[in-house]
Amino acid sequence: MHSTPHSALPVGRGLVYVSLAATAWGTAGAAAALLYQGSGLGPLALTFWRTFGGLLLLLAVRAARRPRTTGTADTAPAEPLRRRVARAAVIGLALAVFQAAYFASVEVTGLAVGTVVTMGAGPVLIAVGARLTMGERLGAGGILAVAGALTGLLVLVLGGEGTATVRPAGVGYALLAAAACAVMTLTTRRFGRGGGSDPYASTLGAFAVGALCLLPFAAAEGLWPHLNDLGRSLLLLGYIAAIPTALAYGLYFAGLAVVRAATASVISLIEPVSAAAIAVLFLGERLSTATAAGTAVLLTAVAALAVTEARTIDRGRAG
Repeated sequence: MHSTPHSALPVGRGLVYVSLAATAWGTAGAAAALLYQGSGLGPLALTFWRTFGGLLLLLAVRAARRPRTTGTADTAPAEPLRRRVARAAVIGLALAVFQAAYFASVEVTGLAVGTVVTMGAGPVLIAVGARLTMGERLGAGGILAVAGALTGLLVLVLGGEGTATVRPAGVGYALLAAAACAVMTLTTRRFGRGGGSDPYASTLGAFAVGALCLLPFAAAEGLWPHLNDLGRSLLLLGYIAAIPTALAYGLYFAGLAVVRAATASVISLIEPVSAAAIAVLFLGERLSTATAAGTAVLLTAVAALAVTEARTIDRGRAG
């Protein structure tokens, strides 16, 4: 039996939110690659500024929205403080571990292998965790869609990488990143199902905890960008903090209130498709047969899973 979401957000809009978040995440890699060229920042420092900058932007949005909501009736029950603190602590720590472990995996075993292991293991761990902790089931159609999405991802990322090297330490970091992503997604989904929670406040708390966790490691690595070409570095940092961080995670956490965790994790595989499109359109990379085939398979599977999700919610409401 599938529970019907109590959030006011329609499931169709939730699917769009998750898709937009994944598309935005796909632009972060290209921006980070440009940033690495002259800023002198390492992956931990970049992750800190990404998280801290996203926190500042969300605080500004929160402050701008507050006067408009003053005096309006709020019929949703207030979320207990202990629940909010617990969620922020778990999601924030998982967010920090996820990003740091993924960057470490890419550094040790390469982008292709690190991406395939992280993004391939993530949906599997999330689907198992959602079944065990929340009773969410994908069904036969959903399982086929997940398998198709993982196949498309494998072809997309590894199709043109004949020299990819698999190193056990890098694979271990990637599995840690996938596990942290699963914890982040499942916690957000579990706390957000009953309504009464504010996705902006949830994201704010998670970013605050994540930034605090990352700060000492980023300081040890080197916190400040080089003075030469500082304007370009700040512009890229601002973009990374605004679009693939503040906006994307806000949309993702909001969408998880109505979209099942396993479904959201598979839709998030749009991220490498977005990154591949940017590489072809703006960075001069050639569109290989493997890239085109993997993209087609992955997007078809994601579309099928989105349709399955919408039908499942409709059946739940009808029942």
